[in-house]
Amino acid sequence: MSSETLAAAIERAGGPVELLRHSAARAMTFPVAPEFTNWRSEQRAWAQSCALLDQSHHMTDLFLSGPDALRLLRDLAVNTFEGFGVDKAKQYVAVNPDGQLIGDAILFHLEEELFDLVGHPMVIDWVLFHLQRGDYDVTAERDDNSAVRTDGPPRLYRYELQGPTAAAVLEQVTGEPLPETRFFHMARFTIAGTSVRGLRHGMAGQPGFELFGPWAEGEKVLQALLDAGADHGLVRAGAKAYSTANLESGWVPAPIPAVFGEHPLLQEYREWLPAAAIGAIGGSVDSDEIADYYLTPYDIGYDRNVKFDHDFVGREALEALAADPPRRKVTLVWDAEDVAAAMASMLQPGPGAKYMDLPKIRYALHQEDQVLRDGRQVGVSLDCGYIANERVMASLATLDREHAEPGTEVVVRWGEQPNSRKPQVEEHRVVEIRATVAPAPYVQFARSSYRDR
Repeated sequence: MSSETLAAAIERAGGPVELLRHSAARAMTFPVAPEFTNWRSEQRAWAQSCALLDQSHHMTDLFLSGPDALRLLRDLAVNTFEGFGVDKAKQYVAVNPDGQLIGDAILFHLEEELFDLVGHPMVIDWVLFHLQRGDYDVTAERDDNSAVRTDGPPRLYRYELQGPTAAAVLEQVTGEPLPETRFFHMARFTIAGTSVRGLRHGMAGQPGFELFGPWAEGEKVLQALLDAGADHGLVRAGAKAYSTANLESGWVPAPIPAVFGEHPLLQEYREWLPAAAIGAIGGSVDSDEIADYYLTPYDIGYDRNVKFDHDFVGREALEALAADPPRRKVTLVWDAEDVAAAMASMLQPGPGAKYMDLPKIRYALHQEDQVLRDGRQVGVSLDCGYIANERVMASLATLDREHAEPGTEVVVRWGEQPNSRKPQVEEHRVVEIRATVAPAPYVQFARSSYRDR
């Protein structure tokens, strides 16, 4: 990783938008096999039988231990920590002093004074920065993802089992009835003679467990799962299918971290953070003001995470926003004819529409496309791709509340202004694609039953 700081890179580029608009950084890389069969069948497996997704390689782990670990985490999170005991987990959300989103990750409470924060590096960098500048008795161990790590395999394996037959697979491989485990709680299993921990959740909004343990035991656990799964329609899902799971569950990956403001804390952070830790902005949103790309927890459905029962960075700003959040998270279902026309343009005299790389058509880490109604911008489309289970092209978006009701007709502007220097942006023209507002999560099971199973 380059030693250049984010502050130095911004000065060199002439501003944060110039830096991020033309960055060569690509969308998230999943360093596992792209497909084991084909991504359409692999997507269908988590809805019809059982999918096994290898999560061992694409996320960063931050292990925090010591008497002040909980205090450090609480100081930076919008979440409550009441009743957050061992063998529980939560979606951990952090904001800047102005209440704008830094990012989110999954926090595992492994032992009384041991936590594992797992996710994209945005929140992990933020926590490490505060640990280093603060007065906390905490030991940190960072295990980067396999695209970055240079010193061997991951510390832990992680296998996600999800789908209607996931419970049957686990019961067969353990030889025991599945324990009653609440959503985002952990259970203990014995698989292939090893002790395995399992978090009850599912990336695509389907029932399942995320199983994890020491890396050295991962291969025999994997083989045992595959053997048991053969009787229950288990399908291994590769990187292409896995990258779309969030479109069904409604989780927005990698929103741009709001770290570019004038607050002294953010200026100090930019002097500390390597420039390589920030990805590229992609899409038709073309403001010169970086704040126009920011999100808040309320914009993307994290209302339930925000609890004002403790002091945390950004609390005052969020309290002011909580009474009347201006935007709401939705799913946009893209018009089939407009999508087909955009794809067909690559077979016609050019320039055509920006290339759509199926199944995930997000090409920058921080994708932000304009959403219009009656020619006026009313929101932002944030993550887009194809859902084989629903046979639709869809995106997760945040819209002004008055335009966020299901059935509302809007337009997504797909493409970029012609001056982008990102290597993943070819000559093209911006096209308008009609879309219909739908709920998020889009899949009925994820909306109605996911957290109850």
